[in-house]
Amino acid sequence: MIRVHHSVDELNHSVADFFARTARDAVNSRGRFSVALSGGSSPRGAYELLAGPPYNEQVSWENVHVFWGDERCVPIDDPHSNAGNALRVFLDKVSIPPHQVHPMYNGQAPAEAAADYEVILQRYFGDDPPRFDLIFLGLGENGHTASLFPNQPALHEEKRWVMAVNIPDQEMKERLTLTAPIINLGRNVAFILFGEKKAETLKKVIEGPRNPDLLPAQLIAPEDGQLQFLVDESAASLLTGAG
Repeated sequence: MIRVHHSVDELNHSVADFFARTARDAVNSRGRFSVALSGGSSPRGAYELLAGPPYNEQVSWENVHVFWGDERCVPIDDPHSNAGNALRVFLDKVSIPPHQVHPMYNGQAPAEAAADYEVILQRYFGDDPPRFDLIFLGLGENGHTASLFPNQPALHEEKRWVMAVNIPDQEMKERLTLTAPIINLGRNVAFILFGEKKAETLKKVIEGPRNPDLLPAQLIAPEDGQLQFLVDESAASLLTGAG
């Protein structure tokens, strides 16, 4: 499903509405809400909205458990840290119990951090592979999502839940990521993106030939969940029928 919004502000409110509604439904159905957040600039506006009224009053934060889809291997106070940014603009401003916030990286070697995060997921979800109620994703101009980058071995991983990856052409080379099979177990998976710089990539991912080695976002196809692209008009401008 592709949901096109007239402006970035409208998109941000739609994402915040979606978060609050999904959290409410999950708590009513299963007693808790499990979300994997994304980093980057795309969700920041929605995070800021969720930190204040009316959205912060619509979520039973005591039942929310926060994880991440990927992370750079940097200290949490580093401006490149996905968890650090979410804490500063969002999570530190709502009444979620601190022990229910689970950053991916805490200073370990990357491979150790990936193994540790699998243990955290196993303790929370049990022995079955984790099924998040909601996973937010971004979309890079090179077609990557989470830290699943083009032509990387992690694209073909089928058993591990979390991997350490090294992306040579990125400033922050060492990263952690959920693998595609785990993302595809999500009950709700939502790409969030805006701006004309993302338009060509979005068109390739949705309408182009399937080549996930070059466009890793094409790997995302929830098995028994809902996939949405929440975008603004600029990002959707090259899609067939746009405008």
